[in-house]
Amino acid sequence: MERRIGLGLRRPAALLLAGTVLAALTACGGGGAAAPEGEEAPAGGGPLVVYTNSNSDGRGEWVTEQAAEAGFDIEIVGLGGADLTNRIIAEVNNPVGDVVYGLNTMYFEQLKAEQAITAHEPTWSGEVPPEAGDPVDGAYWPLVDQAILMAYDSSRVTDVPTDVSQLWIDPRFQGRYEVNTSLGQATPQLVVAGILAPYTDEQGQVSDEGWAAVEAYFANGDPAVEGTDLYARFDRGEVDYGVIPSGSVFSRDEEYGTQTAVVPSASGVPYVTEQIGIIAGTDQEQRAAEFIDWFGSAEVQGAFAAEFDAMPVNEVAAEQANPEVVELVGSVQRADIDYAVVREHIGEWVERIELEYLP
Repeated sequence: MERRIGLGLRRPAALLLAGTVLAALTACGGGGAAAPEGEEAPAGGGPLVVYTNSNSDGRGEWVTEQAAEAGFDIEIVGLGGADLTNRIIAEVNNPVGDVVYGLNTMYFEQLKAEQAITAHEPTWSGEVPPEAGDPVDGAYWPLVDQAILMAYDSSRVTDVPTDVSQLWIDPRFQGRYEVNTSLGQATPQLVVAGILAPYTDEQGQVSDEGWAAVEAYFANGDPAVEGTDLYARFDRGEVDYGVIPSGSVFSRDEEYGTQTAVVPSASGVPYVTEQIGIIAGTDQEQRAAEFIDWFGSAEVQGAFAAEFDAMPVNEVAAEQANPEVVELVGSVQRADIDYAVVREHIGEWVERIELEYLP
C-alpha cells in the first residue's frame, strides 16, 4: 500500500516552533557574538573549518548563521560523502578541517579505521542511544536519522509498482525513474548497498543475481541531470520516480505542490544516521569540541529539526520534531544491510559498476 504524505497545518507550527527556539538561541544584545546565558563565549581563534556532506537546501547557511550567534566563526566545506571521506583520509598527516558532520556511520567507521578522527564525549551524550554512534570508542556521535526513499508524486502518478524492484524489471517502467550515477556521493552508494544486500554473503561476495539487479537498475533508469532537482523533473514530466532522503520530502512538497508517496519495498529501505566528530590533528581541538557540544545539543538539534524536517537522534530534541516526519521515518521498514560488510567492499563494488554498468 502506498505511503501518502500530506502537509496539512504542519508548516506554520514548525515555523512558530523554530522561531521560539531560535529566539532563545539569539536573545542577547551587544555587537559581539552571543553565548548561552550563564556561559562564556568560546575562546577566540581562526575560523573552524567544518567539513560536511549535509549543507544543501540552506542547511549550511543556517548552521553558519546560528553558529555565529553562539560565538563560533565557522567555514563550511561541502562535498559528497565518499569524496569527503577520501579527502579527510588524504589529509590525515596534515589536516585542514577541524570538525566533520553529516557523513553516515559507514564513512565514519572508515575515518576511525584510518585514525582520522579523535574521540570526544559531548555534553549531550546521555541524550542519544549509545549504539546509534560509536559505543566502543566514542569517536563519533549521532545527529540525524534519514530514510532513503523511492518517491513519486501521487497527485499525478497512478501506475505504481507493487515493489521497488519492478522499476528495473518491468519494461513499462523503463526510463521512468531517475538514477544518480555520481557514485562518489553517499546516497547513490546507499541505494547500491540496498539493492545488493539480499544477494551479499558475510564475506561481501555478491551473487550473479545481485549484479544482474544492479546492472538492470542503471540500464533502465534515466540518469540524473546535474544541477536539476528531482522534483523539477517530476514537474516537467521527465521522470515519475526518484530517490530522496526523508528529511527533504516536506520541503519539496511545499515548493512544488506535490503529494509525495513512497514506492513499497519488500526488503526495506536503507537508513542512515548522520554523525559528528573531531578531525584528528586539528590545532583547534578544544574549540571543535565546544562546537560539537553546541551543535548536537537538544536546543540546536530541535531548532534544526523544526527548520528542516529532520529526525534528530537526540531524544530530547526529537520531542520538537515535526510529527509527520516522526511518522514517516517510523513507517517504512529498515533494510537489513550489514554496513560493516558494505564499508569493506563498497569501493570495489563502485569500481565494478563504473567500469561495467555505466556508460
